[in-house]
Amino acid sequence: MTRKNIIAENSKEILYPKGGKGKEWTVRALQEIANAEYKNRTIGDGDGLRGRVRVLASGNTSITFVYRYRSPEGKIRDYGCGTFPKTGIKTIRAARDEAKHLLSQGVDPTEKRQAEKIEKQAAITKTITDNEKEKAAALSVADLFNSWTTANTGVKRQDGNEVLKRVFNKHVLPEIGAIHISKLTDDDLLGLLKAIKSKATVKNDPQRGLNRTIDVIYRDLGQMLRWGEKRQPWRRLMVEGNPIDLIEPNQVTELQDEGYKEERERILSDDEIRELKAIFKKLEDDYSNIPAGQKYSGSRPVSIPVQCAVWLCLSTLCRIGELLMAEWQHIDLKAGAWHIPAANTKGRKHQRRDHNISLSNFAIEQFKILKAETGNTDFCFPSRNKPTHVCTKSVSKQIGDRQVSFKNRDKPLSGRLHNDDLVLSAGANGEWTPHDLRRTGSTMMQKLGISPDIIDRCQNHVIETKSKTRKNYQHYDYTKEKAEAWRLWGDHLDVLLNNANVVTFTSKEA
Repeated sequence: MTRKNIIAENSKEILYPKGGKGKEWTVRALQEIANAEYKNRTIGDGDGLRGRVRVLASGNTSITFVYRYRSPEGKIRDYGCGTFPKTGIKTIRAARDEAKHLLSQGVDPTEKRQAEKIEKQAAITKTITDNEKEKAAALSVADLFNSWTTANTGVKRQDGNEVLKRVFNKHVLPEIGAIHISKLTDDDLLGLLKAIKSKATVKNDPQRGLNRTIDVIYRDLGQMLRWGEKRQPWRRLMVEGNPIDLIEPNQVTELQDEGYKEERERILSDDEIRELKAIFKKLEDDYSNIPAGQKYSGSRPVSIPVQCAVWLCLSTLCRIGELLMAEWQHIDLKAGAWHIPAANTKGRKHQRRDHNISLSNFAIEQFKILKAETGNTDFCFPSRNKPTHVCTKSVSKQIGDRQVSFKNRDKPLSGRLHNDDLVLSAGANGEWTPHDLRRTGSTMMQKLGISPDIIDRCQNHVIETKSKTRKNYQHYDYTKEKAEAWRLWGDHLDVLLNNANVVTFTSKEA
C-alpha cells in the first residue's frame, strides 16, 4: 500500500486518512506517516483529535496528539492525549473521549489535570515535610553536640574543640546523648551531674578535679543549648523552653565540695619563691652525687627548660601556654623584647591581640640559659618528636607530678613521675601551678606600688570601658610604664633569689 492510498487529502495545513476528514487513522497508516518526510505536519484523526509529526535529534519520529476544544469560558485549548507510537492510538483516543466527557459536565480537562498535578505535588511536599518533622523530632543531644562542634557558627576553641569533645564523649554523651532534644529536661541534666559525682566517688577521684569537671560540663551544656535555642531545627524542638535555664546555680553548688571555688587564689610568698630555687638546686646536686649506674633509681632534677619556664612565667606574668609556644624569632635579647603574636594569646578570636613584653634583666638571663639548651631550634620549647613546640600542658603536668600528695593517685601514671619534690611550705599552702606564678607576679607588682591598670596591661588583659570616646580615641599603649613595671619586678626577683639578707614581703594569701 503506497502513501497515496493512505492519504486522502494533502493540504498544506492538515493530513487526513484515506476515508477523508473525520475518519480515524489505522495503526499501519500512522506507522507510515511517522516519517521524516512529514516532519512538522499536522494530521487529523477526527472528533477534534490531531497530531503533529516530530523528528527527534536521534532520528526517531513520533506523532504528538492533542484534543483541541473550547473551554467553558470560551477559550480554545489543546489537551495532551499522548505520543504515538510510545502510547497506543486507542489509549490516545480514550484520553480524548475522557476530556470530552469532562467538558459535557462543565469541567475543563486541562484545569482538572493541572489541579491533579498540584494535589500530587502537595501530597509529595506534605510527605517530605512530615518526614523532616519526624527526623527533627528524633534529633538527640548527640546530634546537637555534633552540629554545635562542626557548624561554621558553632563553638571553635583554640585546640580545635579536642578537650570539649573528650569531656563530652567521656561524661555527657554516654548518659544523655540519646535523649531527644524535645524531651530533654532539667532533671536529665541534674541527673547527669549527679552521675559524674557518683562515679568519681566510687573511683576515689580527686575532689578538686571533680568540682572543676562539674563546673565545666554545666557551663558547656549551657553554651551548647543556648546556641541551639537560637537556631533551627533546635529552636523548634525547645518549644517548652531551654532546660538549662531551669537549673539554679545553687543546685550545681550542692553537688560540689563545700568551700569549693572555681577560681584559684594560690599565691607564692617570697619565702616559697626562694624555697623553690633551693629545691631546684638540691635536686640537681643530689642527682649529680649519685654514683654512675645507680642514677636510674634516684630522683631526677627538674630540667633546665622547665626551670626557665617557671622563672619566666613569674617574671613576665605571661601565661604558660603563651610561653611554651614561643619562637626564638620573636625574642630579641639585645633589645630585651619578646613579641607574642595574637594567635598565641588567650581570648575570643576577634578579641586577641599582639602582646609585647619588655624583658627585665632577670627575664633576659633566663632566656639566655634557655637559648643555650634549645637555641638551635625554631621553638624555645621544642617538641622531641614533632617539628613544633611542646604540648602547652607539659610543664603543668611535670610540676603536678612532683606534688602527688594533692593528686590522690593510687599509683604513678604511665611514664610520669610520682613524688612530692616540688611541694612548698611542707604543703601548708596547698598545691601550686604555673598559672599561680602569673597571679603571684601581678600581686607582687601591686606591693611594689605599680598601678593595677599597668599590671592589667602587663598581663595583656582587655581593659573594658563603657566610654566609646575613650575606646575610639585613646590608644596610648603604656609601653614605657609597662617596661618600668617589669623592670621593678625583675629587680626584686633578682635580689630576692640572690641576696640571702633581703627583707621579704609578708606572706599573705589573697
